[in-house]
Amino acid sequence: MSDQNLLLLGCGILRNEVNRLAEKNGWPLERRWLNPALHGEPVRLGRSLSLALTSHPGRDVIVFYGCCHPRIENILREAGTFRTDGQNCISMLIGQEAFEREVRAGAYFLLEPWARDWVPILKRSFGTDDLPLIREIFRSDRRFLLALRTPCSGEWTAAAEAAASFVDLPLRWLDVNLDHLEGVLRTAIERKQRELCTPS
Repeated sequence: MSDQNLLLLGCGILRNEVNRLAEKNGWPLERRWLNPALHGEPVRLGRSLSLALTSHPGRDVIVFYGCCHPRIENILREAGTFRTDGQNCISMLIGQEAFEREVRAGAYFLLEPWARDWVPILKRSFGTDDLPLIREIFRSDRRFLLALRTPCSGEWTAAAEAAASFVDLPLRWLDVNLDHLEGVLRTAIERKQRELCTPS
């Protein structure tokens, strides 16, 4: 395997965290990011991911995404690659058990990049700027926003508070480390390296 040939292609929602871990571990990993806002537009997400995969022929690619598109497994199969283990970016960050526990408690997760672009993301996702309707959707099954603060977070208290106010839900904070995310990335890199070392 050429160290320069390993490429992580994925959602930029945790780019700062992934970059920090790659530098910390000296992983031979070039990183390319897609816009996190694509999650609210499944058609564009599918097209963008497919295009990104075909734009790097001859590269050894790992995809950093969860089950974020209904055809993601087919897209990856057609490209001859795989994605990191995890239902979504939150479960990759905090672990599936913690993710499920907070969902059961009524959490809607909030990360810094989402909070900073919250109103446009919601309007695109729901296809409306009807604030009462957006609030009704959120409050129908969610009890609070859970803002996840990582070692890479900046100061985004005001953005988180504004997001919570917009959907009229209480705001809670959870400080998380990068241990689980580090394990997810290490597992994916080691899997790719084993594939490259195995004769076809």
